[in-house]
Amino acid sequence: MNAATDDASAPHRKPVHLAVYDTFADWETGHTTAYLARAGYEVRTVGPTREPVTTIGGLRVQPDLALDDVRPEDSSLLILTGADLWDTSDDLAPFARKARVFLDAGVPVAAICGATAGLACEGLLDDRDHTSAVSFYLAATGYAGGERYVDADAVTDGKLVTAGPTEPVAFAREVFRLLGVYEGEVLDAWYRLFHDSDAEAYAVLEKAAR
Repeated sequence: MNAATDDASAPHRKPVHLAVYDTFADWETGHTTAYLARAGYEVRTVGPTREPVTTIGGLRVQPDLALDDVRPEDSSLLILTGADLWDTSDDLAPFARKARVFLDAGVPVAAICGATAGLACEGLLDDRDHTSAVSFYLAATGYAGGERYVDADAVTDGKLVTAGPTEPVAFAREVFRLLGVYEGEVLDAWYRLFHDSDAEAYAVLEKAAR
């Protein structure tokens, strides 16, 4: 199934930047990056440095860029993946600070799983609707945004998308909606196919791809 395909005639799109670091959760952003790539976005990986990192699944990833070299004006989106390091150290705090730079510049950020705790610590969820694994997970950070927590699969507030670790498909859905990759019944069909295994949704996507 290839509802979104690379189109050489499509307008130039700035790359999407995917944060990668040791212990990052492989499964959380696969739907998102795969279908952004099919829609014509270049996906570039961003590490703390350009030294290789190792995922939770043991995959070795060579970052395309170091975090210091990423600028919002060169990007369509910054994706922050979950990782054990969000909960065990401050090593990933620079990625949350970079998210602030992106949001201040009006460039979207999408954070899933532990990355939402990083954003909470940075104060980026204090005045935005958001979600995560569960409300008390974020409350443990001591952030001031508890009243803006939404018990939902994924939440978009302005240029920020958040989701918990069990909702990679809903996370992708919100990213696609925000970037205009899919809309309306096509977006709904994509979600139903990958979240609900709804075979009827396949026909909608096939028709849209023609």
